Amino acid sequence: MKDQLEKIKKDALEALNKIKDIDALKNLEVKFLGRKGLLTNLLRGVKDLSPAEKPLIGKLSNTIKVDLEQAFATLGQKFETEKLEKELKKDFFDTTIPGTARPLGHIHPLSQVQEEVERIFNQMGFAIMDGPEVESEYYNFEGLNIPKDHPARDMQDTFFLKDKNDKDHGRMVLRTHTSPVQVRTMEKYGAPLRVIVPGRVFRYEATDASHDTTFYQVEGLLIDKNISLSHLKGVMAEFLTRLFGKPVKVRFRPGYFPFVEPGLELDFSCLLCGEKGCRVCKHTGWIEFMGAGMVHENVLKAGGVDPKEYQGWAFGFGLTRLVMMRYGIDDIRLLTNGDQRFIKQF
Repeated sequence: MKDQLEKIKKDALEALNKIKDIDALKNLEVKFLGRKGLLTNLLRGVKDLSPAEKPLIGKLSNTIKVDLEQAFATLGQKFETEKLEKELKKDFFDTTIPGTARPLGHIHPLSQVQEEVERIFNQMGFAIMDGPEVESEYYNFEGLNIPKDHPARDMQDTFFLKDKNDKDHGRMVLRTHTSPVQVRTMEKYGAPLRVIVPGRVFRYEATDASHDTTFYQVEGLLIDKNISLSHLKGVMAEFLTRLFGKPVKVRFRPGYFPFVEPGLELDFSCLLCGEKGCRVCKHTGWIEFMGAGMVHENVLKAGGVDPKEYQGWAFGFGLTRLVMMRYGIDDIRLLTNGDQRFIKQF
């Protein structure tokens, strides 16, 4: 078999020296190296050799195969180069001309700010959670201390899904806030926990420059032992300072939300006028930012957390509003109309 292998190599190399074009080269390669080629057929007999011959013949056959493959590849590359040179001589082509620049996409300003918000809170130890946008009445309302006859439901006119019901948790609705993830997270992970929930929410709104049926929120929740509102104030002051890149002060005002007690509104110092008063802050020196408060014990119970052992606070702010404030966008509809002239600015 050794003589046969060497003869195949010799015949193949001699035939290669006579090849004049790429088609003849391909046919010759099939003749020697194809599935039914001369070398391939011969190598099928290696299994029948004696144990002493197998290593020697196997090594030789591999060497010959590699040498032939390299020889065929080298000659093929030569033919391809010659073909290209002939084409270039026929049609002039300036190789110094820059290639066609393909347009690059733009990350939406909502996505940019959401990524930055997630990064800042993640650096402070908060996990990023997500939840379904089609939610049950229980998680969207009742688990958050908003029973069926509660007036707060009138404040959140909702999109209910026709003929879609959860057998345990009532009708299905497009979530009106990201707060349902509070209960879902407590049910799954218990306490302590520290999470934020960015996401899209839906409300039946009359669309205008500052209102839309679809917008984005960020929910925050911290549950642990010996937690107070002073922790919330420190976290939000640090978050806003990192986000805007300059020192920011925050203040609390009394507010009402069914799922917190006490409830409060959080404002931050106007960065445009330095608290001196301007049109943006309505000459108060402060900008209204979000609602927050200590988690109501009914919400803790709904999540399976013992309110006698754990306390916590929750907050929620409009990510869409934050984007508009940051970039000076005066119409919320610009964020969802798909006009590329708008998106390309960011």
